Amino acid sequence: MSSSLTPGPSTFCPQPKRKYVLYAAILASALGFIDGSVIAIATPAIRASFDASLIAAQWVSNAYMLTLSAFILLGGAIGDRFGLKRVFSAGILMFVAMSLLCALAWSVESLIIFRALQGTGAALMVPGSLALISKAYPRAERGRAIGTWAAAAAVTTAAGPVIGGLALAYGTTETWRAIFAINLPLGGAALWMLLTKVPADAASKRQRLDLPGAALAVIFLGSLAWALSAAEGNAESSVAGPSQLIWLIVSALALAGFIYTERRVAAPIMPLSIFTNRTFVAANLATFCLYAAMSAVLFYLPMTLIGGWGLSEAIVGTTFLPMTVAIAALSGPAGRLADRFGASVLIAGGALLVAVSFLLLAAGLDLNRYWSHVYPCIVLMAVGMGLVVAPLSAAVMGALDDRDSGTASGVNNAVSRVAGLMAVAAMGPLVAWRFAVSDATGAFGLPLEGTLAAMRVHQSANNQAMAAVALSAATLAGLAVLFAWFGVRRPAAEQPQE
Repeated sequence: MSSSLTPGPSTFCPQPKRKYVLYAAILASALGFIDGSVIAIATPAIRASFDASLIAAQWVSNAYMLTLSAFILLGGAIGDRFGLKRVFSAGILMFVAMSLLCALAWSVESLIIFRALQGTGAALMVPGSLALISKAYPRAERGRAIGTWAAAAAVTTAAGPVIGGLALAYGTTETWRAIFAINLPLGGAALWMLLTKVPADAASKRQRLDLPGAALAVIFLGSLAWALSAAEGNAESSVAGPSQLIWLIVSALALAGFIYTERRVAAPIMPLSIFTNRTFVAANLATFCLYAAMSAVLFYLPMTLIGGWGLSEAIVGTTFLPMTVAIAALSGPAGRLADRFGASVLIAGGALLVAVSFLLLAAGLDLNRYWSHVYPCIVLMAVGMGLVVAPLSAAVMGALDDRDSGTASGVNNAVSRVAGLMAVAAMGPLVAWRFAVSDATGAFGLPLEGTLAAMRVHQSANNQAMAAVALSAATLAGLAVLFAWFGVRRPAAEQPQE
C-alpha cells in the first residue's frame, strides 16, 4: 500500500484525508468567531424583540462566556481522554443544536439558557480545533496547516460582523435569529466531513477528569458575574444589596473550594504550581486587563451607536474590522521585535496605545462622529492589540517549561474569556447608573421615539454611559502596561550574557 494512504508515525490521519480535518476545523472556528463578534451588534435587536432589560442583554452574552470560560480547560482534557475527533464532533453537534434553539427562542430567559448550553458545546469544540490539526498533520506540514487555519479564521472574524450587520440593517426585528441559524449549515458541513472522511484518533490519556474543579469554577464565575451584574438593580446606591452579598459569599466559598480541589486532585484543570512563576502571572494579569477593557468597549459601544446614535447595524459592523486586520498584519513583525527587544516592551507599548485610544474615545463621544472620531479610536486600539497579541502569547508560553505548554496556553485562553465575562458583568451597573443620573427617558442602548429635545438628552445620556465604560477600560489597559513593564521578563535562557 502506498505510504500516502497510511498514517505516518506522527499522525493518525492518512494524507488524502488531512484536508478534511483542516476544512472542518476552519468551519468550526468560524462558528465561534462569527457567533462571538456578531452578538454585540445584534444585542439592540434582541432587546427590542423581547423587550429585554440591560441586565438580560448582558446575560445573553455572559451565559455563553460563563460555560465556555469554566469548561474550556476541561474540554481539552476530555479530548485527550476520549479522542479528539469524537469530542470535537460532539462539541460541534451540541453547538449547532443549541444554535437552532437560540434561533427559535421564545423568551429572553430561554435564549439565555440555550446560550449557556451553546457555550458548553463551544468548550468541547474550541480546544479540539487546533489540537486536531496538530494531531492529524506530521510536524513537517503542521506549520503550513496551522497558518492556513489562522488565515481563514481571520477572514471569518472580519467578515462575520459585516455580513451580520448588513442582515440586521436590512432585515426585520427578528432577523437576529438568522445569526444563530447560519451555524446550522456550517456545523453540518463540518460534521459531515469529520464523520465520513476522517478516521478516529486514539485517546492519548486516561487520567480521571477534574469534574469537581470544573463545577466549582462554574459556581465561582457564575455567582461572581451575577453579583456584579445584579448591582444594576441597585445602581443609584453605593451600598451592595443583600442578594449581592449572598452571591459574593457563594463566589468566595466556591473559589476556596476550587483552590482546595486543585491542590489535591491528580489531574487538575488548573495546576496551581504554575502561578509561582512571576512572568506567567504578570502576563496573565496583563491579558485579563487588556481583554476585559476590549470586551467591555466592544460590547457596549454597538448599543451606544445603534440605540443612542441611530446608526445602522451595517455601519456598526465595520467597527470590528480593524482588529482583525491589525492582528493579522502586525503579529509577525511584533513577534520578531519581541524576540529582539523583549516581550515586555511590545506588550507595554501596545497596551499604552489601547489606553490612549479609550481615553480619546471617551473625550469625544459627544461629537457624535463615527468615521472621524470613533473609528480612528478603534483603529488605534486595534494597532495596540496587534502589537500585543504575539508578544503576550510568547511571554506566556516562554514562562514555563515546554512540557507545560499546553497548560500555559489553556490557562491564558481561559483568562481572556473570563476577562470578557467579568467586564460585561461589571460594567452593566456603571452604565445603568451613569444613564440614570442623566435624567434621560428610555433606556441605554435602545432607540427612543419622542421630541427632538428628549432624543438629544437620550443620546447624551448614552454617550456619558459609554464614556464611563471607556474610561474604566483605559484604566484597565493602563494596569496592563504596569504588569507588562514590571512583571514580564525574558526566559533565563534568553537573558543577555554579561
